[in-house]
Amino acid sequence: MPFAELTRQVEGCVAPGPMLTRIVAVDGLGGAGKTTFARRLSAALGDAPIVHTDDFASWDHPIDWWPRLLQQVLVPLSRDRPARYQRYDWPTTSMAEWHDLQPGGFVVLEGVSASREAFRPYLAFRVWIDTPRAERLRRGLERDGAEQEAQWLGWMSAEDEYVRREDPAAHADLVLPGTQWLT
Repeated sequence: MPFAELTRQVEGCVAPGPMLTRIVAVDGLGGAGKTTFARRLSAALGDAPIVHTDDFASWDHPIDWWPRLLQQVLVPLSRDRPARYQRYDWPTTSMAEWHDLQPGGFVVLEGVSASREAFRPYLAFRVWIDTPRAERLRRGLERDGAEQEAQWLGWMSAEDEYVRREDPAAHADLVLPGTQWLT
């Protein structure tokens, strides 16, 4: 599918219920190409803000960090109120600066488990980026360093459980190959 057609599909989505904000989830597993795709989609949507699940997750909590995103971002936007969240800083393993989001327009929610069941009532459109495991691991080690392999393998195990439990690809509006959107 040409990127322009994909963008038209997303632009035509409707926010759930009376929400003003159309939240577009870009989900997939670590190293799938979600961030690259989300940046491109954000630009196509008029520089829509991107909320990264990595701003909530950590090596110690790869999947079960979600209540804070729900409370700080999704619930306020669903009530057409400003959202405010604090970014987790991976290098210092501590909380960092605050980010503010105004309701309305598009918000791209990017990252592992961005389309999880708890978030679905707030999502207008769901994209699943599907990339082979070996390629994801290669990308992750290239980005984070070979010394992080044990961390990556542990993270991938947690992701596998998320996929088994929630089957996010089956709930996606669109499934895309993660090798196609990187250029």
